[in-house]
Amino acid sequence: MAPKKILNLDFFKRPLTTELFGIKAKEVGLPPGSLIHVGKQKIEKPVIGLVDYDQEHFETRTDITIEEATAFKETPSVSWINLSGIHDTSIIELFGQRFGIHNLALEDILNTHHRPKFEEMDGYSLIILKMLFFDETTQSIDAEQISLILGPHYVLTFQEKEGDVFDGVRERLQRSNGRIRQRGPDYLAYALIDSIVDSYFHILEKVGDNLTQLEEDLLINPEQSTLGRVHHYKRQLMLLRKSVWPLREVISELYKEESPMIRADTQVFLRDLYDHTIQVLDTVEIFRDTVSGLQDLYMSAVGNRMNEIMKVLTIMASIFIPLTFIAGIYGMNFEYIPELKWRWGYFAIWGVMLGCVAGMVLYFRSKKWF
Repeated sequence: MAPKKILNLDFFKRPLTTELFGIKAKEVGLPPGSLIHVGKQKIEKPVIGLVDYDQEHFETRTDITIEEATAFKETPSVSWINLSGIHDTSIIELFGQRFGIHNLALEDILNTHHRPKFEEMDGYSLIILKMLFFDETTQSIDAEQISLILGPHYVLTFQEKEGDVFDGVRERLQRSNGRIRQRGPDYLAYALIDSIVDSYFHILEKVGDNLTQLEEDLLINPEQSTLGRVHHYKRQLMLLRKSVWPLREVISELYKEESPMIRADTQVFLRDLYDHTIQVLDTVEIFRDTVSGLQDLYMSAVGNRMNEIMKVLTIMASIFIPLTFIAGIYGMNFEYIPELKWRWGYFAIWGVMLGCVAGMVLYFRSKKWF
């Protein structure tokens, strides 16, 4: 049996805050399109990376300037420009100026608590998703917003920090014989979204294993800490559902809407991705039902344990009831009680008492009460 994971119960007792639901108000009174970062700063300095490729050419750069990135805007090759760290609004504003991105779209990119969405705009498409990671230490799901701008020859991605789930895409780009090198930026955007959805399956596998272990712990030893773990996973599944449910709408719009940025041959892959999203959502709903069942199982196990305790106490009380009755009779202050003058009266009373105890024990055992 795998070793049991020790969890910090203080983590489970946190209230349902904006960290779970992603609800955080912007500053009141600002006009639409105001570039204000909403969220936590997760990286000290923003970093811009570049991958430029076509069927014959492949180039990758790290830590470049916005001017160097802009030079790849009009190239016939496909350019993937990634910004890690969106807390610096001046850099986001420069991206908007150089790539012609509307301030309303930039505002959505800076709001890290934004709901996943797809929006077709003039000359580009905006896609906002949630990238999820499973923390083995706290056994919790960490969410990070990622925004994609799909242009005619480029894909811009905006992440809150360095580190993502796109290593598989980068490896495929390095291979010159891969399908991704022969297709346009719309297929690159599909590949990135597909990597995010695949990471959801990995998280669900971890959660499923933990729920199985949790069910075993509930059956063996239903403690208060175990109930805390049940509530913890209930919250994590709420966060996962909050990320996946709107993603279904995003992908549905991607392949149903006739976007000039998405070619017809890519829509086939988007339909397959939509099926994967439905599968993730179905699994999340199954796990939510499982967690609800674990809560009922905990209450049932605690009730059964209490019933066992009450059964033992009831048996002990039943055994002592006739003994108390006999002791009460011979403890009365009557002057004429014949057995009190009998030489063997004391031993006879002991015999009657022990006989009552033995008889009741045999009766309870015959009923399999213990």
